[in-house]
Amino acid sequence: MRGISKHFGGLQALKDVDLTLHAGELLAIVGDNGAGKSTLIKVLTGVYPPDGGSISLDGQPVRVPSRRASIDLGIDAVYQNLALVDYLTAPENVYLGNEIKRSVLGITVLDNRGMRKNAAEVLNERLGVALGNIDQMTFNLSGGQRQAVAIARALIQQKVRILILDEPTAALGPEEARRTLEVVQRLKGKDMGIIMISHQLEHVFELADRIMVMRRGRLAGVRTVAQTTRQEILGLIVGSISDYEADGGRSGASAPVAS
Repeated sequence: MRGISKHFGGLQALKDVDLTLHAGELLAIVGDNGAGKSTLIKVLTGVYPPDGGSISLDGQPVRVPSRRASIDLGIDAVYQNLALVDYLTAPENVYLGNEIKRSVLGITVLDNRGMRKNAAEVLNERLGVALGNIDQMTFNLSGGQRQAVAIARALIQQKVRILILDEPTAALGPEEARRTLEVVQRLKGKDMGIIMISHQLEHVFELADRIMVMRRGRLAGVRTVAQTTRQEILGLIVGSISDYEADGGRSGASAPVAS
């Protein structure tokens, strides 16, 4: 993403924001409420059209006019509300809107057995999550299990190249948050790039390869985790240290590779 800007009436939510994500890495985006984090990923996933800037994938310009277009490009997101239907089972939620169908005596029916098998494989093998009774209603699942079902719904579709996780540990207790972090850790190191929005710097430093800091709709800086500290990231968040433009390019903040 290069030079992304977005207005809502007289409010400028984003101004000239750059973002680079590499295959196999986890990029954390941090910043105070209202910094523009969620708006930026909603531009990337086609929820909002940008007012300026460009998006490219593998060096080729792309347009993302809708959520369907972003999914077709291999870009999907798990938002904080998860958007699960409580009175459906895990497989039914995983395939909601993308159900597998088969023909029986010329009649098209849902392939419930196939969806159940595939959903269980993604949850167990890719995410390391066992639900016990996979046919129970989703409202009976724990917070961490529900998060895993929402992630599985993104992974079950065509090859996901970019997975966006919006506050994946929000509203979870310590044990459930730990299990969710383990799920995210299992996804790292593949061909897929992961963007994680989080207010939990402890989780960010545990999982991320690089940290992108936003402040007041602008890019405040980018740091490689191995070359920064929590104090420096907090300083960028609140604006108590030099911003990105005055940074001099240290700690991986120089464009374009780490921007």
